[in-house]
Amino acid sequence: MTYSLPIETDRLTLRRYVENDYDDLLKLQSNPDVTRFLLYDVRTPEQVKEALTGRLADVPMDTDGQALTVAVILRDTGQHLGEVTLFMNSVEHRTGEIGYVFHPESHGHGYAAEASVELLRLGFEELGLHRIIARLDHRNTGSVKLLERLGLRQEAHFVQNEYLKGEWTDELVFAMLYSEWDKRS
Repeated sequence: MTYSLPIETDRLTLRRYVENDYDDLLKLQSNPDVTRFLLYDVRTPEQVKEALTGRLADVPMDTDGQALTVAVILRDTGQHLGEVTLFMNSVEHRTGEIGYVFHPESHGHGYAAEASVELLRLGFEELGLHRIIARLDHRNTGSVKLLERLGLRQEAHFVQNEYLKGEWTDELVFAMLYSEWDKRS
């Protein structure tokens, strides 16, 4: 499977991470407001170095469990806004999953939507996925609204199915099929 990077939009560049992105990734992953609804807690500098190493690796996206995480950069200023990830859940069933994490100061400008649309396009049009899902904590209302704007539909609400950060949490699952993507473009 092949895909093209970087991806340019009117306002953004989605590109592979580089070594110089360490400070931006540290700022992102060490912020408790950012990690509040994520599966991991605030990360230490060493954990961020390890996370960056994984993001620097070439990912062919041809094996179950692989993940392509790209930095989202504001084209005009070069500012790191956050990141978007496409996970390869099953090559056989052509299913993937998207995720996104953005600096709080970049919220409310449509950057996550703009970047996520490009990741959906990459998954459906370049990697040939049949279905892409997104999973999230039900309390993350901003992400719920974003997924709805992107055209994903809620398929599941799992009640208290994960014990995270000292409490039971509900999980929502949203999804889109290639046929739904094709109709919207």
